[in-house]
Amino acid sequence: MAIVGNILKRGIGLTGLIKRPKSNLAKIQRKTLVKLLNKGRFTQFGEKYHFEEIMNAALFSDDKEFYTKYKKLVPVYDYNKMFAEWWHKTLAGEKNVSWVGNVKYFALSSGTSEAASKHIPVTKDMVKAIHRTSIRQILALSAYKNLPSQLYEKGYLMLGGSTKLQDKGDYFEGDLSGITAGKIPFWFERFYKPGKIIAETADWSEKLDKITKKAKDWDIGFIVGVPAWIQILMEKIIKEYNLKNIHEIWPNLEIYCHGGVSFEPYKQGFAKLLGRPITYIETYLASEGFLAYQTHPNSDMQLVLNNGIFFEFIPFNDRNFDEDGSMVQYPETLMIDEVEEGKEYALLISTVSGAWRYLIGDTIKFTNKKQAEIIITGRTKHFLSLCGEHLSVDNMNKAIELACKQFNIDIREFTVVGKRLEDTFGHHWYVGTDDQVDAEELLKFIDETLCRINDDYPVERKHALRGLEISVLPVKAFYDFMASKGKTGGQHKFPRVLKKKDLIAEWEAYIQ
Repeated sequence: MAIVGNILKRGIGLTGLIKRPKSNLAKIQRKTLVKLLNKGRFTQFGEKYHFEEIMNAALFSDDKEFYTKYKKLVPVYDYNKMFAEWWHKTLAGEKNVSWVGNVKYFALSSGTSEAASKHIPVTKDMVKAIHRTSIRQILALSAYKNLPSQLYEKGYLMLGGSTKLQDKGDYFEGDLSGITAGKIPFWFERFYKPGKIIAETADWSEKLDKITKKAKDWDIGFIVGVPAWIQILMEKIIKEYNLKNIHEIWPNLEIYCHGGVSFEPYKQGFAKLLGRPITYIETYLASEGFLAYQTHPNSDMQLVLNNGIFFEFIPFNDRNFDEDGSMVQYPETLMIDEVEEGKEYALLISTVSGAWRYLIGDTIKFTNKKQAEIIITGRTKHFLSLCGEHLSVDNMNKAIELACKQFNIDIREFTVVGKRLEDTFGHHWYVGTDDQVDAEELLKFIDETLCRINDDYPVERKHALRGLEISVLPVKAFYDFMASKGKTGGQHKFPRVLKKKDLIAEWEAYIQ
């Protein structure tokens, strides 16, 4: 009998009953902003943008005067602007720049589409906030009634980048997983896999080899990581031990916690590696903070509104973003009580790491406004609208997911390139699968699916969007290209849309 597991499950269940969601979301966010302003008012940023005045409006006024002042006095920022004006001073060791005190840790964050790594400050307050949200996510397991008690005694396999940080003298830099892993509570260390030594391994292939060798010694109940890399690891383990599925070596595996990209295109291929169905839980953990997680079965992720992050929402339309996805200087911004379900928004966040009205780059939709539940639909710059087709990553993911089911294939990766042709426009799809499929039939199905799920797409297909192409490639081509860019493993993901001319040229030359 799993005595410890029963105690943990009962404790989680009781805590889950106590922590019921509050209904006044705007009031919760108002309190969050007051706390941020109060701590940030004596920084260089807070003094320049009159945080004291905004905070007083929030404390002594019952209306939206505080938010009107916040929007009027504090400009919006993207990473480049924030770094150029403020964070470069933080990186150089200055105190009290956009958050109180020194910042000793910086998360390196970049995708394949970025030429250089971004340095995102991670303060002590942010590390605490991430840990608090992580604990809340564990407590939320009380809503999953069918999980066995013994699960709570099993191992947590967390597959990220190297946890070994680079010492730069005045600060440390590396993956967010490395920064937070160093602060893991002592009581959790017995459950944490692959353990500190393997987790520090920088070479991705070497790390997978070490995990594979140790896999037989572990009793894993939870797996956390980006879908593509988890799938590669499970295939490697299955091949190494000549297994039919991963449950033959980890019979107690019950939960896969994923985030970073839509899981739907991976789901069919993922299921083939399992001996039985498991529970999937989605999270929204970025280098800038832990923004949301799934709190109940069959629900979408819920924004974390009371833990060091103030959210604003920019309607994702032509008035607020140009054709390349760049934000205009004075966009329309909304608080959480002003949004509408089903509409697409770009996220601005203000955080305990000294980000203020900061464009994180993701787009979301509210599926349940009352519960603050969202889905991630894509990136502000990862969409295609060459001629008004307004094709989002969410649309692309859905088309690929349905194509996997239609043709019974596993599409691991894909990307789309928009092209201006002589007198029209076109999309070139690059699809990664190791299964046999008729490329033209696949393209036809994707095209017809997009016509059904996107109102603008079929109109443009009849007029301006006339050229469609597809290249079906081995999955390895995508991962090898990422490796050539130094973007293997961890949180690195292949972009769903390629827009930069130099990157498109490199990709097209690479696959020739």
